Amino acid sequence: MDEVAEREFREYVQMRQGALFRTALLLTGHREDAEDLLQAALTKLATRWTRLQRSGSPDGYVRKILYHQQVSWWRRARHGREYITAEPPELSSIADVAGDSSIRLSVAKALRQLTPKQRAVIVLRYYEDLPEAQVAEILGCSVGTVRSQTHRTLDRLRVICPELSMTLETA
Repeated sequence: MDEVAEREFREYVQMRQGALFRTALLLTGHREDAEDLLQAALTKLATRWTRLQRSGSPDGYVRKILYHQQVSWWRRARHGREYITAEPPELSSIADVAGDSSIRLSVAKALRQLTPKQRAVIVLRYYEDLPEAQVAEILGCSVGTVRSQTHRTLDRLRVICPELSMTLETA
């Protein structure tokens, strides 16, 4: 990569890393995994940066990398990863720093109970606010599959997390 391309890549990463990290965090459910996932995705993006610059925005390509890498890791690990802490977290002792933190915790817990594909559909459709056609392209499936997966996943979320039912009704 030449100096100009490297500078533009660094600027892109600096500008988009917050949003890409949040997407990775929603896909993985764990901060450490999200950091690893984003690093792997940005490494792959760097190898194709020059070609992607000519074609336009690399955001779609990065999202596709994030999804496929997460599914690949998930297949290898099969939920076998444990997170060790000095003491188990006591959620009741955590201060409520925002009015809707309990909803955020519920959403995070509910997302962790979904399959990687279900999680990806919900994150891409509702968090990233992408149209069904773009989600289908990223996931490598048809628009009809995205619609049916979205419908089934929202139904499952209503069962997993009933307190979100009012929020999901507007979706």
